[in-house]
Formats: sequence, structure tokens, C-alpha cells
Amino acid sequence: MTASTPPDRAVHRYVIALGSNRRGVHGAPAAEVRAAMAAIGQGQVSPILVTAPLGPSRRRFANAAMLIESDEQPPQLLGRLKGIERAFGRRRGRRWDSRVIDLDIILWSGGAWSSPKVRKGALTIPHSQFRRRDFVLRPLLALVPGWRDPITGHTVRQLAAHLARSGS
Repeated sequence: MTASTPPDRAVHRYVIALGSNRRGVHGAPAAEVRAAMAAIGQGQVSPILVTAPLGPSRRRFANAAMLIESDEQPPQLLGRLKGIERAFGRRRGRRWDSRVIDLDIILWSGGAWSSPKVRKGALTIPHSQFRRRDFVLRPLLALVPGWRDPITGHTVRQLAAHLARSGS
């Protein structure tokens, strides 16, 4: 708990995935990821990895993960992350477009969570695709290898090994 956190507010741990494959005001994609880490605040960070694009994009990504503590509930943290994306110049468009920054809540210490209203862009934790994405699992493996997926019960280490064996 931080000095500014009231004693009656729970502190949660969140794992955030960060990615960029387009230059922005901070520079190349890796610089955008570092600047986003600073904007999010204090936390533990993984190395920034250069990864192949997903989908039709030809631009390589800079990907990383960050472990933070916050008294924010998932919707409030999501709102803050979307505000950072907008401040960095992120514009919503086609699904596979290049992006200055992409910030996703992957895991949190509260286990599984879903937005009460089912709508496009609704928040679900854990992130629905993280188990199938090497560019998410590799940074998580460097940061939180023993964290258990609340849905499968497998650790990040086990999920990464399974993905590597499947060749995906």
C-alpha cells in the first residue's frame, strides 16, 4: 500500500502488456514503450522485446510487460490506460492497424473479471488471447513466471512452454 492509499482501499497487482509498432512523439517504438511505462507509474518492468507483427501489418513491434500496484478497480485502471493511449496519439481504427502504443490489462491479483455489460471493447481479465500470444507471454515470463492464470490454473511458465511446444 502506498502512503497516499487510504487504509480501507485494497491494493491490487496488475500485469499490463505494452506494445508499439509506429513512431510517435517519443521516438521509435521502443521509446514509446519506455515513455508509456513512465506514464503508467512505478512498477517492475520486463525487457522490451522486438517481435514479429500479428495480422497483416509489416511493422515489427516493441513489446513489454509491467507489474504495477494500484488501488484502482479494473474499469478505472482501463480508463487511465486508454487516456495514456490517447495522449500518445493512439486512434481507434482497424483491428490490425499500426499503433503508437497499445496498453492491455492481462492479469490482476483479483483473479478473473469481466465488465458487467457485454459490449464491443468490454474488459475481460485475464485478457482472452494472452495464452496464444508469444509476444505477450515472453515478457510475462521474464516478469511473473509463477503467476497462475485464474482460468486454467497454469503458471505463465507453463503457458509459455505449452505455446512453444505447439509451435504457435
